[in-house]
Amino acid sequence: MWVTADGHIRQELLPDGRYDEARGERRSAYTGRYTVTGNHLDYIDDTGFTATGDIRDGVLFHEHLVLYKKNQA
Repeated sequence: MWVTADGHIRQELLPDGRYDEARGERRSAYTGRYTVTGNHLDYIDDTGFTATGDIRDGVLFHEHLVLYKKNQA
C-alpha cells in the first residue's frame, strides 16, 4: 500500500499485477494493471488511461503524486 502524506490517496499494488487506487472516501476510484521494470512502473487504467511511476529512495513518484510505503498490519 502506498499513500500520500495526507492519506487522501491510497494505492494498492496487488501481487497479480493489478492496482486499486482509493481517493478520500471513494474506494476503487481507479483500477487497472501495472508492470514493473526495475524501479519503473507502467500503469494501464481499466478505462485505457496510461500513467507511469518511479520508486526512488523508497518513495513512489506517480505522475504528479508523491506516495509513501505504508506497512500492512
